[in-house]
Amino acid sequence: MSKIKPKECQNVEFKSSWQDEYLKWICGFANAQGAVMYFGVNDDYEVVGLKNTKKLLEDIPNKIVNFMGLVVDVNLYEQEGLEYIEVVIEPSNVPISFKGKYYYRSGSTMQELNGVALQKFVLKKMGRTWDDIPNDFATVKDLDRQAIKFFLDNGIEAGRIDKSEARASTQRVIENLGLFTEDGKLKNAALLLFAKNPRKYFTCVEFKIGRFRHDESDLIIQDVIEGNIIQMTDRVVKVLKAKYLTSPIHYEEMKRKEPLEVPEDALREILYNSIAHKDYSGAPIQMRVWDDYVEIWNEGELPMGLTPEALLKKHSSHPRNKNIANAFFKAGFIESWGRGYEKIRNGFESVGLPMPIIEVVEGGVRVTFQRKNVGNSVSFFAKGQTDSENTQVDTTQKTTQKTTQKTTQKTTQAIIELIRQNPHITRKELAEKCRITVDGVKWQLQKMQERNLIRRVGADNGGYWEIIINETKFS
Repeated sequence: MSKIKPKECQNVEFKSSWQDEYLKWICGFANAQGAVMYFGVNDDYEVVGLKNTKKLLEDIPNKIVNFMGLVVDVNLYEQEGLEYIEVVIEPSNVPISFKGKYYYRSGSTMQELNGVALQKFVLKKMGRTWDDIPNDFATVKDLDRQAIKFFLDNGIEAGRIDKSEARASTQRVIENLGLFTEDGKLKNAALLLFAKNPRKYFTCVEFKIGRFRHDESDLIIQDVIEGNIIQMTDRVVKVLKAKYLTSPIHYEEMKRKEPLEVPEDALREILYNSIAHKDYSGAPIQMRVWDDYVEIWNEGELPMGLTPEALLKKHSSHPRNKNIANAFFKAGFIESWGRGYEKIRNGFESVGLPMPIIEVVEGGVRVTFQRKNVGNSVSFFAKGQTDSENTQVDTTQKTTQKTTQKTTQKTTQAIIELIRQNPHITRKELAEKCRITVDGVKWQLQKMQERNLIRRVGADNGGYWEIIINETKFS
C-alpha cells in the first residue's frame, strides 16, 4: 500500500473507515486545539480506501453542521485508485456540544466534560474565570471594612493606589476593582478577598499548616488559617514565625537581629502565588513543615504550555483568577509580568539557599524549599508556646541537628524507578518525566547521592547512574 504525507498539525488522527461515533472526536478536537482527521488511512499512513465516498462527502459536513454548528473543510483525495477523505477541524472559540454533551481531546484520550470540569471549560472558552461568577445572595454589607482598609493601606504604600483613595467607600473600592457584575451582583473574587466570613460561600478557603517529623503519620502540631485571602498571607506568616520556623538571633554593630530562617520576602511571594492562583473549587492549600524543608501545595495545574522550568525564566503572566490577581497586584503583593519566581530565586540565593523546587503533582503545584539554621533556633517558649508545644518543638529541633537534607519521597521514588529503567537517563529527561525543573533534578540527585541512594559511574557525558540502596528503604 502507498503512504500519504499528512498535513503538519498538533493533532493528526487516522481512521480506516468512517463511523458516526467519530463525530464525538470532531467535537472534542474543536473544543481543544483542532486537528486533521484522515478516513480511509491506517495508523501507518497507508491508504486503505473508503467506499461510498460520494455519499460521505455529503453526509460528513452535513452531520457536523447539524449536530454541532461547525463548518469544517472536507476534502476527497485519491491515491493509486483508492480514495480517502481529509477533515480539517479548526479550534473553536466557543464551547461545542454534540447531542447535548461536551467532549474534549486531552493527550490521546477523548473526555466527556461534566460538573466542575465542564464549568471551568465553558468559562475559559467565554474568556472568563471562576472568580468572575456572580453570587446571588451576598451584598456589600457582607464585606469586612478592615479588609478593605488593609488593601488600601498596602496599595498606597506600594504606590499602586492614589493617596486620595485612602478613605474610599467599600462600594467604590469594589467598583474600581471591577468586582461587580453588570447587574450589580458581587463576584466570587470580592467575597474571597474581602468577605467577613468567606467560608459561608466557599468551603475550601483555608490554609492548612502541619509540622511533621519522620513521615506524614507523625504529625506534631497543626493549624488551619481561615478568613479572607487579602490578609491570609500575613496571618500565615505570623503563625509560621510563632510555631513553625525559627528566627536565629545575631548582632550587627550591637543591634539585635532576628531574621527568619528563610528569606521572608521570597516566602511571601510563594504564599501570594499559591493563594492567588489556587483553584478555589478544590482542596485547601496545604503546607507541610519538615525538619529541614517545607512543602506548599495548592490545587490547580499550571496553564497550558507553561512548565515548571518556564516559570524560572521570563514568561507571560497567566493568572487562573484574574480578578484576585489584579487585587493582589494593586495591593503591591505580586507583579503583573510573570517575575514572581525570579524574585523567589534571588531571595533564596541571597541567603545561600538553593532555588525552591517546583513540581506539578496531584492536580496542583507544589513548591519545596530548604530550611536554614534549623539547629540554632530561638526559644519557641519565648514566642508564647505552651509547655507541651515547646517540648514537642524542642525534640524536633534536636532531631534536625543529626539529619541531612531530605527529598520528597514521591519524587525520590520516581527518580529511582526511572534510573532503574534507564541508567543512562539524562537530567533533562528526568526533569521532563518528573515534571520539575532541571535545577530541581540536580538538587534531588545531589541529595540522593549524599544519602547513598545512588551514585554516578563515569563522566557526566557517557556515564550512568547506579542504584546502591535497597528498595525497601522507601516503603
